[in-house]
Parts: sequence; structure tokens; C-alpha cells
Amino acid sequence: MPLKRGNTLCVVDVELNDLMLLSFTLAAVSLLASTSPLSNTATQELFAKYGKPQNLPPFSVVKEFEIPTESEEKRLVCKSCNPNEQRTLSFFQDRGITDRNALATILGNIRQESTFVPNICEGGARVSYHGCRYGGYGLIQWTSTNRYKGLGNFAAQYGGSPSTLDTQLRYLVNEVQWKRIEPRMKQEGRSIDSYMNTTYSWIGWGHHGYRTRYAYDYAKRFTLEV
Repeated sequence: MPLKRGNTLCVVDVELNDLMLLSFTLAAVSLLASTSPLSNTATQELFAKYGKPQNLPPFSVVKEFEIPTESEEKRLVCKSCNPNEQRTLSFFQDRGITDRNALATILGNIRQESTFVPNICEGGARVSYHGCRYGGYGLIQWTSTNRYKGLGNFAAQYGGSPSTLDTQLRYLVNEVQWKRIEPRMKQEGRSIDSYMNTTYSWIGWGHHGYRTRYAYDYAKRFTLEV
């Protein structure tokens, strides 16, 4: 009779030439059958399926094996990337974007815009949000007045500094420009060039060139891990 203990299932399938051990096994199974809290119906069902104790195969003992559990979700990682790149890769996977080329395209664009430095102002100066008065600022170099001020307003409303990676990532996916393309970035099986065409309306500047080269580089560096 199979017995379950935690995640371990016990079945009778090992032959031994030991009559004393057989007697002990039969006695133990009989005791379980008489003292188990199982209902009579459940006990009868077990006997009907596996036979009563006296019908067990001769010279058998219980062997244990683990019941397989569902495999964990696999994710893309980039061990050669810096912490900000790794955080960004994880962030967009949490958003439901799983295609290697799609993720590589996103990272390729951000690398071209800011090299993943959140407090960078156009021209290369490392300053706070309020210290970048002219040009673009942050991960994707928010430049227009509406988008630049939108970052500051978002940080003030929802907490966090507008000069940090996490706040900028949260703001990025709440912009209408991103929301328009996110469903297409979640479509799998497309080429980097195809995803790059999609991201043009998000970034609002630049197309292919170095950002596409960076995307191909990231795609090669990503590895799949549990």
C-alpha cells in the first residue's frame, strides 16, 4: 500500500531475501490499516487498488522517492552587466517582457541614452535632478518640458528621488509613451531590428546606430537561469 509522507511517496518495489523483514512489514501495514484515521471508505479504496496486506509481493520493503515539483520560472540574467543594468533587466522581466531580443533592445536604448547613470545630464555632467537645467536628464534623457517636469512631479507625488534608478524606472513605465508600446514589447519572437522600430516612438530620438549594436551585444550576454 503506498504511503505519503510530506512530499515523499512510498511504494513497494525492492526485493529482499529476508523473511523476518517481510513479517515486520506486513505487521506494520496491518497496524496502519487498523489504527489509521482514514475513513473505512478510504481504507477499502486503498485495499481495492493495492490489495490487503497479505497480498503484498513477497520479500518486499518500502522504497522512497521524491514527487517531482513544478519547475521554477526561468529568467534571463546578465552576469557581466553592472548592477544598474542587472536591476533594469530584472525590472522589465517583472513587467512581463520575456523575449531576449525585446529586453536587449530596451537595454540597448538606455545604454545609448545614459549608460545607465540616472543622475546624468546631457553633456555628461553628474548632477541632481534640479541641477540639470538644460538638455535631457536621466536614464532616457528626458528632454521636453513635459517629460522632464513629469519626472519631478512623479517623484514628489509617489515618493523617491528623481535622481535615482528605481524612481526613474517607475516613472518610465508610467509615461504614456511607454504604455503605448509595452504590449508590442511583450510580443515574443521578433527580431532586434523590429523591436528597435517599436521603441523609436518611446525614446523620441535616435534610431539604430549604436543603440542597435548595444542591443545585439546584450542579447549575446544574457543567459537563462532558474
